[in-house]
Amino acid sequence: MTVLPTRWSTPSPYGAETVCRPSRGYDAGKRVNGRKRHIAVDTRGLLLAVLVTGANVQDRAAAPALLQALRTCFPVIRLVWADSGYAGRVVGWAAAHLALTVRIVAKLAGQTTFVVLHRRWAVERTFSWINRCRRTVRDYERLPDHHAAMVQWAMIIVMTRRLARHQHT
Repeated sequence: MTVLPTRWSTPSPYGAETVCRPSRGYDAGKRVNGRKRHIAVDTRGLLLAVLVTGANVQDRAAAPALLQALRTCFPVIRLVWADSGYAGRVVGWAAAHLALTVRIVAKLAGQTTFVVLHRRWAVERTFSWINRCRRTVRDYERLPDHHAAMVQWAMIIVMTRRLARHQHT
């Protein structure tokens, strides 16, 4: 069995008026009022775990819950690549409590423009696949769990289309 390393990252979709205030927040870095989607994907960009939080929740604060969900569903995973927003105590916590090796993918020295970072493109590509579904471009759901279900539904659509494309009858 091949164990695929995973990656995770977070964008913040805009929240509609139907999203209740306690479940959303303001992300000052991205200047967005809404929620954040924290996802873990495999090396091919297929969704493994999703966690939806208010946009005011720091990436480091949401990481333990996402990594715990990842470990529960996929106990064979040993290596995780993460965005630099997840650096800090999370790396040591994951090693001590979950037996996961977390490697941080940092920006290149002196980088000022967009550059495709090694190991980071799979997560960004997955976010673009998720955003192709109308229901996930903007957050219309009242509860974070409902939005997480919409993200999973969007990835089910992507995966079934891939399977159908490769069917030869």
